[in-house]
Amino acid sequence: MNDHNNEAAKSMSGPRKLYEFLMAASRAHAQWDMEISTNIVKNKKMMLLLLLLPILGVALVEAVPMLGGKTAYAPAFYTTNIFLVSIAIGLFAGLITGAIGAGGGFIIAPALMAAGVKGILAVGTDVFHIFAKAIMGTTVHAKLGNVSVKLALAFLVGSAAGTFIGGAINLGLYNKDPLLSEAFISTVYAVLLGFLSLYSLIDYLKARAAGLSCEDRSRQARIATTNFALQLQKVNIPPMISFDHDFVEGGKKISWLFLAIGGLIVGMLAAIMGVGGGFITFPMFVYVFGVSTATTVGTDILQIIFTAGLASIFQYAIYGYVFYTLAIGMLIGSLIGIQVGALTTKVVSGCQIRGFFALSILAGFINRASTLPKKMVELEYIEMSRPVVNAIEIGGNIVFWIVVVTFGAWVIGKFVTSIGALRREEQS
Repeated sequence: MNDHNNEAAKSMSGPRKLYEFLMAASRAHAQWDMEISTNIVKNKKMMLLLLLLPILGVALVEAVPMLGGKTAYAPAFYTTNIFLVSIAIGLFAGLITGAIGAGGGFIIAPALMAAGVKGILAVGTDVFHIFAKAIMGTTVHAKLGNVSVKLALAFLVGSAAGTFIGGAINLGLYNKDPLLSEAFISTVYAVLLGFLSLYSLIDYLKARAAGLSCEDRSRQARIATTNFALQLQKVNIPPMISFDHDFVEGGKKISWLFLAIGGLIVGMLAAIMGVGGGFITFPMFVYVFGVSTATTVGTDILQIIFTAGLASIFQYAIYGYVFYTLAIGMLIGSLIGIQVGALTTKVVSGCQIRGFFALSILAGFINRASTLPKKMVELEYIEMSRPVVNAIEIGGNIVFWIVVVTFGAWVIGKFVTSIGALRREEQS
């Protein structure tokens, strides 16, 4: 019996490690998102520009052809209702990011698709929104002290190639058949969100059953150079890139090839999923390459700017697959949501919020998975009754919005009812 349990534990170690890797990635990206948003909120000029962007955007669209143009993908310019929806989506994603410190970016593209935006346009708009946020909120000069230029360049060479490959995959599928593109993007998100929601719920339930605080269950492990990273650094494939001279006598070295391959993976994910790539860079540098966290932070900032810029502009915007008004609305909504979510954590139980987080990710999985039967029928891959597949899709959509709106209303309600306590805490 014990042998059986040990074998089961070993079989789960791979998925468990992958889950911990993805959650570390999600937390790192959320930390970046919160810092960037705080920088924008504190900058009066940036806030004024942000408030004027919707007006300027409409004026520019009417006056001159924008990148991608009006006709490339209607409605790629503006409508009042979809702009309000984009603010709501940004708000909900920001609430999750601020309250949980992880995961908000995972639901943006699925939420856009659930609101009726085509998959390729949702991905292009999401990655453009990340690029715009990075440009507006990054204080580069304060973060680049420990950046290894050679390290960054080798990684960016790979990520640049990855954005073109990932973009070509999405564009190729869309040009062949828009339904095929929708099915591909939905499948990618269904697999990712299904995996994360399963392990998030397991962690949440185990914490409740054991009487542990969710903070104890989810606390990030101490970061140390992994054995895998040490073995990777021993492989001598010239040219070797040296880094971390300030932290290790003589510094560390790693082959440019591994950095370029890592960048390739990040670039492809950014272009295929619209997540900017930043969510995976941090754990990749620390756990896979063995780079210090100080060096990783600065490199991650550069990577997000260049990778998201390349993916959004050269893979989507030039073909008209960026919905500019949506990007602006999501940026405005996320700035509000992140601030409210972060403040709410001071007055509510972390376990309660993490339970809602697991349900939100699960709802995202249900929403994307529920669209697949209809897509498969339309692509003539399977045979099912149209009323049945339509009912499955509608049901998944309803579940998603009920969970997300309930979570948002709960967090905002807690914030509003706790304003007095938050003020007293700030004064003390």
